[in-house]
Amino acid sequence: MSIALVLLTLLFPPRPIFSAALPSTVAHLSPRTVAFVSAPIIAKRPPRRLPIYTVTATIYEADARQTDSEPFITADNSRIPRRHSSKMRWMALSRDLLKPWGGDFAFGDSVRVTGISPKLDGNYIIHDTMNRRHRHCMDILAAKSEHLDEMWKNVKITKVEPQWHAS
Repeated sequence: MSIALVLLTLLFPPRPIFSAALPSTVAHLSPRTVAFVSAPIIAKRPPRRLPIYTVTATIYEADARQTDSEPFITADNSRIPRRHSSKMRWMALSRDLLKPWGGDFAFGDSVRVTGISPKLDGNYIIHDTMNRRHRHCMDILAAKSEHLDEMWKNVKITKVEPQWHAS
């Protein structure tokens, strides 16, 4: 043992710990059951219904004849890879639907598309805009090798709200 421990033991000898006696104000009390009232359950609000737009859908390719002089750069400055396809799920919207021109959609928004075909329905990301002459239209980016050259009317689109989860 060290000298410090010897001195502490001599000066402050260990004492047994006894249970403390209860004060007289508490000693006569007996235990009783307590009922807790739970907080009222707040009903979840149903998710907000987002507007659904009916548009005409077409296919466009990264080609100078169908776009501008820089076909591989979109309106939001994204670069289209050389080996792209419709599986990338990129789209262009007409200006009347985009926020800079008074619409509800912004570049980078996810959009749910239904009414084209099982292969092409799904979620797309807005990266481009169409020529100003188009109204209530959307273009799906596809490769020339896919040979998709069609037009679909009464296609439904709606914005997809991001869902955040705590990690």
